[in-house]
Amino acid sequence: MTVIDISPSVMQFLLALIVVAPLLGALAALLPAPPGLKGRNPDQAVLRHGVTVTGAVLVAAIVLAAGFDHDHPATMQATTDISWIPALDVRIHLGIDGISLPLLVLTALLTFLCALYSYFKLPAGPSPKAFVALVLVLESGTLATFAVLDLLLFFLAFEMVLIPMYFLIARWGGDQRQAAAWKFILYTLLGSVVMLLGLLLIGLKSGTFDMVALATDNGRGLTTSVQVIAVLAIGLGLAVKTPMWPLHSWLPDAHTAAPTVGSVLLAGVLLKMGTYGFVRILLPVAPDGMRTFAPYLAAFAAVGIVYGSLACLALARPGAKGDLKRLIAYSSVGHMGFVLLGIATMTPTGVNGALFANIAHGLITGLLFFLVGAVKDRYGTADLDTLAGATGAALYGRAPRLGALLAFAAVASLGLPGLAGFWGEMLTLFGAYSPAEGLSRPAFRTFMAIGAFGTLLTAAYMLIVVRRVCMGEHAPHSRLSPDGQPQQAPRTADGPQPSGTAESQPSGAAGSPSLETAGPRTATTPQLADIHPYEAAAWTPLVALTVLAGLWPAVLLGLTDPAVQQLLAGGKS
Repeated sequence: MTVIDISPSVMQFLLALIVVAPLLGALAALLPAPPGLKGRNPDQAVLRHGVTVTGAVLVAAIVLAAGFDHDHPATMQATTDISWIPALDVRIHLGIDGISLPLLVLTALLTFLCALYSYFKLPAGPSPKAFVALVLVLESGTLATFAVLDLLLFFLAFEMVLIPMYFLIARWGGDQRQAAAWKFILYTLLGSVVMLLGLLLIGLKSGTFDMVALATDNGRGLTTSVQVIAVLAIGLGLAVKTPMWPLHSWLPDAHTAAPTVGSVLLAGVLLKMGTYGFVRILLPVAPDGMRTFAPYLAAFAAVGIVYGSLACLALARPGAKGDLKRLIAYSSVGHMGFVLLGIATMTPTGVNGALFANIAHGLITGLLFFLVGAVKDRYGTADLDTLAGATGAALYGRAPRLGALLAFAAVASLGLPGLAGFWGEMLTLFGAYSPAEGLSRPAFRTFMAIGAFGTLLTAAYMLIVVRRVCMGEHAPHSRLSPDGQPQQAPRTADGPQPSGTAESQPSGAAGSPSLETAGPRTATTPQLADIHPYEAAAWTPLVALTVLAGLWPAVLLGLTDPAVQQLLAGGKS
């Protein structure tokens, strides 16, 4: 069944266009704008160019999804297979199935929303031409990662995103951006070197780099020792990009320093490249090696779930001077732990849960980083103690729509039933309850219990964030004298302050007022700008899809389940 009937040749063209168009757009962005397209100034012209190119790619991705045969999601569709390096049997092999299609559409959507947001709110930094070109190169590399079906092409696409993201952090980021960018590039490059050795080992030992042929063979052409070495090498590279605890330490620094759109793309699509590699390459190509390492992968995932939540709780407590962007980054460590736990079960239920959690995390955390960026723009800081001003100085009192949307994203992130975050975590835990044959059921049930405990910790820190940022700190209660009469509030340098007023409450741990309210106190709390129209345009699709995926999970599971079943069966339906 297809939504619209499209010929195979047109499907091939659409997929090739989706991968190549951002690269061509990046080259065009660096050229002078034609006279009729300059607009008010060259900067506006190049930003409009970015919106146009990413919008065209999104339209092509939606048309491709509409022409996809939903009755056969396990079959590779829109395939292109052209010889590229005959001596090594390396081919330009493209195709999509029910596993890669949702990630392809998610990447196109988030990049378009980032380009639209940047058109109105460009981060401070060098030339807008370079910014637009880097975002488009980043999009092309990410889309290619999800579309290629050759191991060496996968590696090239996997590495293609590193340089653009490095420069986005280093040149358009905030405080400590240089150190964060270097940490990001060094971690990921070192992991990639090891991953390349594993990919070459598989290709040379099996005689082909074709991912479809390797998945169909299901490891029968590779000895167990080769599979174990390959899984160790490739898994390390993928684990760094995911990121898996304890290889995660580059992520909080990168997110904290990155501009808003950089954080959205890093969390929304780049982290998915690592988990996609586990599902597309290691599970079908080296099943014996995966079975050897699955308990260790699940153990690291379970620790990551709890560790990420505890780190968030530490940042959220009053007086910790925690950064809200850093907190959301640590939450990603926990959420991606659920994805890795689902993959480690090696069951259809667990892997489907992992893929669902991948998409949900991209939607919800992308929205969270958009919102945190907007809050930081308004307050001038993302420091939680500063944001948690007195009641009336917090978001509900100053920008109620923005506060409501932040609360929505927070409860979606903690896995509230009816929203997208719920299904992935639930299916992952179900998969851990009954892992694949040959895996220790008691061990995986222990990991399941740890993961379930992690969901409680996630709810705790997200609700603390909502209470502090959206509602503000609690006003102190009036103290009573021994005779039952209220005592006068303590005097300050400015004279006595009435207890329970917004002006009397410190917004930070040291009592310093926020940037918005510094200076002489007034009788009313200044309002913040609420949601702007361009912000509503960028965020509404993410809200709608979060609700849709939560209420109608069969839309996504109907695509992934047949493909996962076939992948785990070694290409046999």
